[in-house]
Amino acid sequence: MKKRHHGEIRRSQLVRTFGPGAMVDLPNHSVVVSGLDSWFPASEMPTIVEERLSLKVASVLGHGKPVPLKGPPVVSDDERTPATGVPAFQFPEWFVVQVNAKRRPLVHLESLDKGKYEVDRKKVPAVPVRFVQACVLGHLSDIDWRGFIHMYRGDCSRPIWMEERGSSGDLADVVVGCDCGAERSMAQATRRGAESLGECAGRRPWLGRHGGERCGGENGKRQLARLLVRSASDAYFPQVLSVISLPDRGSVVRDAVAKVWENFLSLVEEAGELVKEKKRPAVKAALEGLTDEEVWAEIERRRTGAPAQTEKIKEVELATLLSVKEKLGDDVHSGHDFLARRLPLEATTGPMMAIERVVLVDRLREVTAQVGFTRFEAQTADIDGELSLDVRTAPLAAEVKWVPAVENRGEGIFLALDPARIGAWLERPGVVERGSRLSRGFERWKAAHRKPAMPFPGLPYVLLHSLSHLLLTAVSLDCGYATSSIRERIYVGAEAFGILLYTSSPDAEGTLGGLVEVGRNLGRHLSRALELARLCSNDPVCAGHRPDSGHEERFLTGAACHGCLLVPEPSCENRNDFLDRALVVRTVLGGDAAFFAGDLA
Repeated sequence: MKKRHHGEIRRSQLVRTFGPGAMVDLPNHSVVVSGLDSWFPASEMPTIVEERLSLKVASVLGHGKPVPLKGPPVVSDDERTPATGVPAFQFPEWFVVQVNAKRRPLVHLESLDKGKYEVDRKKVPAVPVRFVQACVLGHLSDIDWRGFIHMYRGDCSRPIWMEERGSSGDLADVVVGCDCGAERSMAQATRRGAESLGECAGRRPWLGRHGGERCGGENGKRQLARLLVRSASDAYFPQVLSVISLPDRGSVVRDAVAKVWENFLSLVEEAGELVKEKKRPAVKAALEGLTDEEVWAEIERRRTGAPAQTEKIKEVELATLLSVKEKLGDDVHSGHDFLARRLPLEATTGPMMAIERVVLVDRLREVTAQVGFTRFEAQTADIDGELSLDVRTAPLAAEVKWVPAVENRGEGIFLALDPARIGAWLERPGVVERGSRLSRGFERWKAAHRKPAMPFPGLPYVLLHSLSHLLLTAVSLDCGYATSSIRERIYVGAEAFGILLYTSSPDAEGTLGGLVEVGRNLGRHLSRALELARLCSNDPVCAGHRPDSGHEERFLTGAACHGCLLVPEPSCENRNDFLDRALVVRTVLGGDAAFFAGDLA
């Protein structure tokens, strides 16, 4: 890569949308967001303290010590303050000249003068070409346009061009050619083989000029390059981990020490020195309420590099939510991150008989960190909130010393289903038959995708996930939040099954109190959700979908469509997969797989 223009991504865009390696269209340029090595100095970025997430990120990245979480720096609104943003490299480096003709010149960045190309002694604007090439390992580069047009034979240097011969935008109608007479359609770039786009060159432009590597590693097999449209939805999938901050004693101690570790406690070598350090106002405030023994044990653990206990993310959250007897957390100091109250359940009938517990979460804090990204196929966390360690993802930096993170606060409602009723439901013949069909669909999907070994999540997860989407849609009509503002976490334990619907935001919309109020009238909202589920606007087509049939390649969903179960993807933890309302209620086609049937109807 030669001369390139640098741009900046503002903080507001960074927090919500972009990460290293993402391609972004700016008003006058197309850029790729730079790796973390080129971002702000870590010392200028605020540290987000959430030790449980730091430890989990460390295990995913293979680090021995907790990985620091850094939030974006605060940007001043004062116009006199120098602009602060994330550096970005100009990409791609090939442009289409905007002449008024069918065939438009295809030129390199080096041929441009201030973004314009000279045609007949006139300066004509040029726009970045919308086609690039990438591979499943995240590598990214410009297409070798001359090589592709000439099928990688010869070294013709005549002018090349791009022409759109139809109005549909179909790849078969987009033709690139050379004045020598050679031409090819972009549809041919989608084929696999040496004469399409060839093998991946291993380039990583977000890491700078020398950031490339051998695709597949030193001894691995090189991937074939694949055509990628810059603005397509499969161009970038951030890989993230998120946790709900919980008031367990271990995390309280770790978080408190982490707040003052870098400037103070890292210098403590003996237990006696801790007493002196606690006289400092900052250290005293951070360690308030903790014993010297607890603090010293954590200091020793950090110094030796011994890993802290890292339970599965959702296991800890489920155990905490189930442990709420009357109240958990502090409702006096508003600065605390978690407050939950158990709602007493009186004599219930109908659907509420399946609900074992309701917990109103008045206050919660969610911290999310990005650990990598993929292209073409998303690699999401499993049902326990864990990322697979055998998935090769593109790195955020040449050497990852910290990861970008954001923290949001909000509220939520947690409900747990009766394990005994779920156990009885799983033994019904209709449920077993429906489960076999969903499992066969999953195996067909798995065979068609390059995925790591992963099991079918199980019918309890599909049931809870489907019920969560139905409830989310129903409560959004009354709670004051848009559907896309409410998120879900599904918990499937050995003998516990729960749903957390919550909202978290950096602004005021995260704390309106609407979801807590919904929890006080859960029976009414649950009945409405089930009623809406019994008939879909796309029935009987929706109810009759068979995931193992291969119809429209919808292998991961049963009776589920945009008319009933699908919700905005920011709300769903599993990209609208593993859904089937036939497991929740009886559909127009009948069946004996519905959980809410009989005395629960």
